[in-house]
Amino acid sequence: METIEFVKTLAREGELLAAAAEKAGTDAPVPTCPEWRVADLLRHTGSVHRWAAGYVADGLVEPAPFPEAPELAGAELLAWFREGHAALVRTLSEAPADVRCWTFLPTAPPSPLAFWARRQAHETTVHRMDAEAALGVEPGPVEPWFAQDGIDELLTGFHARPRSRVRTDAPRVVRVRATDTGAVWTVHLSQEPARTVREDARAGSAVPAVADCELTGGAAWLYAALWNRLPLTGPGVTGDQELARLWRESAGI
Repeated sequence: METIEFVKTLAREGELLAAAAEKAGTDAPVPTCPEWRVADLLRHTGSVHRWAAGYVADGLVEPAPFPEAPELAGAELLAWFREGHAALVRTLSEAPADVRCWTFLPTAPPSPLAFWARRQAHETTVHRMDAEAALGVEPGPVEPWFAQDGIDELLTGFHARPRSRVRTDAPRVVRVRATDTGAVWTVHLSQEPARTVREDARAGSAVPAVADCELTGGAAWLYAALWNRLPLTGPGVTGDQELARLWRESAGI
């Protein structure tokens, strides 16, 4: 996906998040984040938006402190969230393509601007699902190719980092198959950070036959389930169910 597409997705998803949060009310609990209420969700995401915008706007090349959110509620908190979201969209839209700033995943898009546009698009989409959970509705749609990209970021980026807690005592293999896009990820688990290899079934890539657990479904379902926003259960989960349980319990970011 192009950077501009990520920025457009970020703009749309932030608006959807705010609309769902407003309908749910800032005191509503968030089932997908059991310790949070909608106010916590808005404070967290609003702070992340300001944090990300700061790197791009100021060209920061070192990690910066995470900004504290104000103790607001109700309409004032929603206005604060919307203000930060709009500022992030504006910053990413107006930044020069060659801006230099800090990024933090081992695998990333080709430029810092592309990195932050992609990261914030996925950050906001996942938290939009949280706002919808607080409202008591099913997660809204996610385009398959965007979902595929988010799975890729999660598996080859976040869970390749030393801080990932998805570990097994003995080597195990989890296969993730997106039936609508053709992407296949083979996730090698061990006592070290996961090592993920991506293939494309539609391009005729050879996919190793043996896996201890397979997760199969549309990219949007896999995206939500791997981010623990939908249950990682059902007919799409075959093989060793303990590996699916391990993911549910230890894959939180």
